[in-house]
Amino acid sequence: MSVVLTRPGKAELILENPVMAAAGILGDGSGYRSMINLKKLGALVTNPVSYYPRKPAQGVRTVPLDSGVLVNTGLPNAGVSVTIKHMRNRWEALGIPVILHLIATSTDEVAKAMKIIDTVDVIAGVELGLPDDISAQDAADLTDAAVRRAEKPVIVRLPLYDAYEIATSVADAGAGALVVAAPPRGVAREPVSGQLVTGQIYSRTTHAMCLRLVTRLLQRVQNVPIIGAGGIHTQQDARDYIEAGTVAVQVDSVTWVLPRMIEIIARDLGGMVLTRESGALADEWFTGIGKTDVMQRRRDPYDD
Repeated sequence: MSVVLTRPGKAELILENPVMAAAGILGDGSGYRSMINLKKLGALVTNPVSYYPRKPAQGVRTVPLDSGVLVNTGLPNAGVSVTIKHMRNRWEALGIPVILHLIATSTDEVAKAMKIIDTVDVIAGVELGLPDDISAQDAADLTDAAVRRAEKPVIVRLPLYDAYEIATSVADAGAGALVVAAPPRGVAREPVSGQLVTGQIYSRTTHAMCLRLVTRLLQRVQNVPIIGAGGIHTQQDARDYIEAGTVAVQVDSVTWVLPRMIEIIARDLGGMVLTRESGALADEWFTGIGKTDVMQRRRDPYDD
């Protein structure tokens, strides 16, 4: 099931599956190979990368919530040049398109980062992550800085609370697609230290908020593909976005709890799930089962 992820043109990006791992969820992917068949995904969006190196956040970095988790990492990374040098072989080994998530810090840094990224064949596209509380003009300027210097497709991930106000400006600046939306920011008290921590909220409850925003933006911005993201924990959660009109989805925190769920969602939306045969026993079928699983279960162990 091929999906045209971005606007038609010289920088068009086509995926074989509409399900991607969201930025920072799988790292470089290597830690999940024993749990997930990564080749079933449409693409991997990398950990957030900035032009200059960034250090980790100090103090408490995660706070458990009743329905999720608040995360404050500080987006540590070695900078775009060093990251690419260290990661390109691992990215090549994945066997799926890699979309580098670039932290939008300033127009100058974005432009310089894009110059480096454009020389790396293994990177299929760029996802530009905009900061929260950004004006429409600043969002347009950052997008323009990336698009004007890029031969690769540029996707822009919008902050949840500002998405409706800035989407049109970002689209007019040349974004190839929009991701709606980045995890919202919040503040929570860490129960042990009592410290108030600011960070991004990962929770299934964001699904309803992001889905409503998607439906509104599909009416407001009709010439740019939209990728749904936020609170996807099941196949139906993902299908809700597709049925609303998005071209693809990004799955995030459920992968930390149930790693194989992202593969199950990818199999479901990619048309790779087998229906349960009549009379199949409980151990002969499971959610997300594919042809490979069936062949392995039917294989005679004495054939080895």
